[in-house]
This record gives sequence, structure tokens and C-alpha cells, in this order.
Amino acid sequence: MKHAQVAVLLLVQSMNALARATATTEALFANVPGTMDDEGTCQCSVYLPDTTFPVQKAEQLEIIAATLSEKFEIELSQVKKYSKMIELYQQQILNITIRVEHMEKSSVSYTELDFQLLKMEISDLERLVTQLKSSLVGSNVIVEQIYLEITNLTILVNELESLDKNNVLAIRRQIVSLQNRLKECEEATNKTIIPPYFPPGSCNHRGLLNVSQPYIVKLNWRGFSYKYGSWGRDYSPSNPEREVYWVAPLNTNGIYLEYYRIYSSFDDLLLFKPIYESRITYGEGSGAALYNNYLYYHAYNSRHMVKHNFKTNTMVLRKELPDAVTGNRFSYAGVSWQDMDFAVDESGLWVIYSTERSMGNIVISKLNETTLDVVNTWQTRQYKPSVSNAFMVCGVLYATRPMNTRKEEIFYTYDTATGQEGRISVIMDKKLDTVQSIGYNPTDQRLYVYNDGYLLRYDTTFQS
Repeated sequence: MKHAQVAVLLLVQSMNALARATATTEALFANVPGTMDDEGTCQCSVYLPDTTFPVQKAEQLEIIAATLSEKFEIELSQVKKYSKMIELYQQQILNITIRVEHMEKSSVSYTELDFQLLKMEISDLERLVTQLKSSLVGSNVIVEQIYLEITNLTILVNELESLDKNNVLAIRRQIVSLQNRLKECEEATNKTIIPPYFPPGSCNHRGLLNVSQPYIVKLNWRGFSYKYGSWGRDYSPSNPEREVYWVAPLNTNGIYLEYYRIYSSFDDLLLFKPIYESRITYGEGSGAALYNNYLYYHAYNSRHMVKHNFKTNTMVLRKELPDAVTGNRFSYAGVSWQDMDFAVDESGLWVIYSTERSMGNIVISKLNETTLDVVNTWQTRQYKPSVSNAFMVCGVLYATRPMNTRKEEIFYTYDTATGQEGRISVIMDKKLDTVQSIGYNPTDQRLYVYNDGYLLRYDTTFQS
């Protein structure tokens, strides 16, 4: 509007000047001096100003005035619009500020949802003010101040959430997690799942499916210092229901098998009432097994397998295991001196070991329990020192590895019937760090684990 007024003023001034020039000209014409020439002709000199009216300039000025007036009206309407938006933003910032102050004063009352809503509102404000800044030509002090206040609010809300002095959010998250776990527990309890039943000695299943939580029987009879050893239940195919248990802790050096005990029942085991407590000189490692009234173990510092009659405490047979590597060269991970690991399953007696030809991978041999002759041998591709222990079920080797100090994983299988290797994941909880031995009994289909001196027992579940 100001520019239009200036243009009109210039136009008026030009017209006034033109009128004054015309009047001056008329006055000059009224009294002009002259001279007479020789011929009697009167001559005079008159200065005439340019009397042409500036029509084109006037039109241009009129167009400029109209354009400026239109632009002025547009800018004025934008300013009115921005003023309303700024008032709205100021009110929103005031509301958010009040809420943040309330949260600061009463920190226990806020929730994570409050923070999320605040963050969303502040984000919207920031986006709108950014658009407002980009639409303005040049800088605007009010808009810059609003943008700064929004930035400060964002920092304040983030600090409030991170400080969380009363751990309200963390506690609420834990409560939600516990509620979900409780709900899952209730749902699992309400479901009645009956595991498939397979008679003792039966192999009409598709392998191991799961194991139970460990039943901690007791500490071994020699005490906590005797961390290495083995234990289990005797399997007698002719009389599978007969209860005979054995416990064989190694000496504290973790090498020598010297003393063992035989119990006639599980109750006698719990009450420390053995029927035999005997001494041998010497077995090596915690890979011993009891099968059909005979204890089988690795003779110390040799390649020999020993068949021992526990009733008479006499060595019945001693025989070399061909190509077996000894001297703690390929023992299990975390378990020293277990070069030969005897195992029992539904089909009889096995020995798990390594050879130089297998380059430390697990070798499985089926033994004739009467003569200790090797009936058949299978070589796997699983490196023996990379597993923590192994056992046999229905002619299938199962190998374990530690997950942490309280969990073990059954992860590898080798089926001697098909020669096929496999991968599974069955988690076993344990009491202490290291599993020194695992034995399987076909009668009760349980695993017997010697865990840093403690005797653990697990129920097994098989796939139908």
C-alpha cells in the first residue's frame, strides 16, 4: 500500500509541474522583446518548453501501483495467518510445559505412554515450525524463539525419561513381562500333555525328544573335593527290574579310579548303605560303566579295557582296544583323562574314543561284553575334544556341549544303524559347571550324570 501511495503522489506532482509550465509559457508569450530587420520584418526569440503530456509514464506508474497494492494485500493476509499459527504454537508449548513440570514434581505418576505422547506432540510442533521457517523469506525472531523452545522441550523430555529416578518404567516393563510369563505358565499348566510311552528296552521311537529337570540325588559319598567320577544303575537284560546302583568317584587328581561302591537299592544309595565298597588299582578317567553285574573301565596308562566282577572284586578280563589314543590326548572338553568312555544301551556295551587315523574325531565301537572283542566300529566327523560328553541310546550316539555354567545342550547325533549324523537341540539344566560323565539306563530310560561331585538324574522323552 505504501508503494502505491508513492506512485500516485509522483503522478500528481508531475501533473502539477506540467500545469505550472503551461502557465509560464503563456506569461512569456505575453511580453517577448524583438528587433526589426532591414526589410522591416519583426524578429524575436521565444523558448518553448516541452508541452507533451507523459501518458506512457503515467500508465506505467499506474500498473506498478496496482501490482504493489496486490502484493501488499497478499503479504498482509500471510502475516495474519502466521500470527494465528504462532499464537496456537505458543499455547501448545505452554500446555506441554505445564505437563512436563507436573511430571517433574510427581515422577511416580507418569508412564511410558506419557513420554510417547509428549514426544509425538513435540515432533509435530517441530515439523510445523520447520515448514513455517522455510516459507518465510529471511529470519523471524518469534519463529526462531519458538523453534528453540521446542528443542529445549525435546531435551527435557528425553532427560526425564532417561533419569527415571524411581525406576517406574523399568518396574512396569518387568511387571508386564512377569504377567506374560505367568499367563504362559498357566496356559501350559492347563494343557494336559501325556508324553508317548515306550516300554523299557524298546527302540520303537524316533530318538530323544527332551529331558526333564535334574533330580539332585545327593553329593557323592567321598565328598565335595571328589569332583570327577561316574555313577548309574546297572542294566541286566535278563533281569531288568533288578535295582543295583554304583558310584565311582575318581581321586582328587581327576585321573585314578580307585574306590567304588555298589548299592542294592535307591534307598540304600540315599542312606549311604552300600553292599560293596571295593578298591581297584587302577582305573583311569570317569568313563566307567556297570553292565550285567560287571564294571567296565579303562586301565590306567594303557590301551586296555578291563572287565571287573564287583561281587568278588576281581579282574575278569583285560584287553587292548585297537588304535585307541590314550594319555589324555583326545579327552572331552573340560574333562581330562576320559580317553575311553564306556556306554550301555538297549543293545549292550559300547566304547567311545578317538584314534590317530580319525584325527581326534569320535570313534564308536560295539563290544562283545563277554570277550571285549570289537564287533563293529563307526567313525564320525565330530571332533571329540569339542564335546563335553556322550552317551548311547538305541544304537545312537548323543553328544553334549556346554552353553553356560548352568546349561548343557545335547546337540549332535550319530546313528550306527544308518551311518547318518544329525543335529538336535535338547537343553539340560545342571547344578555346577562341568559334567564329568553321562550314562543311560534302558530299564528306567533315565540319564545318570556326575556333575562336579553331585549325582543328578534325568527322565527322558522320546519322539513317537
